[in-house]
Amino acid sequence: MKIVMAIIKPFKLEEVRDALTAIGVHGLTVTEVKGYGRQKGHTEIYRGAEYAVSFLPKLKIEVAIGSDLVSKVIDTITESARTGQIGDGKIFVSPIEQAVRIRTGERDQDAL
Repeated sequence: MKIVMAIIKPFKLEEVRDALTAIGVHGLTVTEVKGYGRQKGHTEIYRGAEYAVSFLPKLKIEVAIGSDLVSKVIDTITESARTGQIGDGKIFVSPIEQAVRIRTGERDQDAL
């Protein structure tokens, strides 16, 4: 079992969710986050004053899946979240040692 964590641009969420649903991913968690990478933020003007925006709004998507789906999920997220512009995001994959569905007590692969 693996957890795939993707940091994406907020307006790409629906496209990524629809693409993951189409390949059989049944659940995901979305968190609003802020951060920066090579973008390093930007400046904006508000009421005539210029100020720096150091941390840009992003979404973190987490998907717990079986190890056999990792490549397919990575490819799907990459294709559906890509704009070709700087700041498209990153994908990280980590192992899951154990999973438990609280309602039924199912464990590991059955809990996903």
